[in-house]
Amino acid sequence: MQMLEINSKRQLNGSLKIHGAKNSVLPILCATVLVNGVSVIHKCPYLSDVEVTLNILKYLGARVYRSGETVVVDSRNISRSNILEQYMSELRSSIIFLGALASRTGEACLFLPGGCEIGLRPIDLHLKGLKSLGYNVFTNGHDVCAVRENPQSAEIVLPFPSVGATENIILASVFNKGKTTVINAAREPEIADLASFLNKAGAKIYGASTPTITIEGVDSLHSVEHTVIPDRILASTMISACAACSGKIELSDVDVSHLLPTKAVFEEMGCSFKTLKSSIIVKAPKRPNRVRFIETMAYPGFPTDSQAPVMAALTVANGTSVIKENIFENRFRHAEQLNLFGADITVNDKFAIVNGVSQLHNADAKCTDLRGGAAVVIAALTADGKSRIRDIHHIDRGYEKIENQLSQLGADIKRI
Repeated sequence: MQMLEINSKRQLNGSLKIHGAKNSVLPILCATVLVNGVSVIHKCPYLSDVEVTLNILKYLGARVYRSGETVVVDSRNISRSNILEQYMSELRSSIIFLGALASRTGEACLFLPGGCEIGLRPIDLHLKGLKSLGYNVFTNGHDVCAVRENPQSAEIVLPFPSVGATENIILASVFNKGKTTVINAAREPEIADLASFLNKAGAKIYGASTPTITIEGVDSLHSVEHTVIPDRILASTMISACAACSGKIELSDVDVSHLLPTKAVFEEMGCSFKTLKSSIIVKAPKRPNRVRFIETMAYPGFPTDSQAPVMAALTVANGTSVIKENIFENRFRHAEQLNLFGADITVNDKFAIVNGVSQLHNADAKCTDLRGGAAVVIAALTADGKSRIRDIHHIDRGYEKIENQLSQLGADIKRI
């Protein structure tokens, strides 16, 4: 069993190149199913979720090659229309294969997806969207299936801006005749990146990054080359670590505009920023200030994926901070692990009250989920003494060897 061993607190100083966005590369890899040709994708990070997705593509009949950060997917010979439990149970976002695969082959059957246990993440919006597009959607035991019986354009109004449902509707409607409109669509940068990939391949998608997205149907998609956007959640995680430990770090290959929803929170914590063309320099105070109130919201609000790492930094803040989690009902599971380090966190329904303490002590803790795991690592970085972190497979889903990333910033951390 692998674990992380982290030694006592030291300031973080150094520079780090931000890898491609996990939440962008996964739907883009899924979208390669629609391409009748070869997709060349740059800045594709080494993540366990990416490897599962590549294995799914291979199972479906695609030929997949990797050279460093570049992945090549030849999907001309896609032959299967089902995805087995062994793949689906490892990856929640795999549900977006439903729209892409049914659009490509005419039908798809997927075992209901798994992943981090951070909430229900119901897929009813995905299924309703596909039904509106003329798909016959039904369950068959543990499988959810979609058959492309009467493809049609539609106007689909989402009750809330679901990222996954927006992605599935886009992928399912690329080949439908006419014009499909998604109202109250998700506005995350990763949605725009997916649309950019598809448009380069010949799709006609308009309005990504706005609440209304329009898809005009095309007959086919051709070979394409695309570079994935930087991972804004990785960037905010490293800024959280710097805020907790103090110091000065430079993050390169970032899109500064994508960090705006978190930047104001870090500034309230006392961090200062110097913005360059494609990098950002962060200087943290000796001890972070408290943040009066943080509320997770859909983009461009404060991202739920940044909540846990920021909470870890606030455990050593000067004062009391309040966090409200609106997106996932089980996304405070890391709080119990942070309290093992001597943090003072009380959770009540959607609210977490974080009373900052002057110093954390070492602990043996575990990762509860992907972002919660990053929070536990940050707590260990700022704690006094040697800590060990277990169940780090959660972290490997979204951070490319997090111990190497933090070591570049001066942390004493290793995988054992």
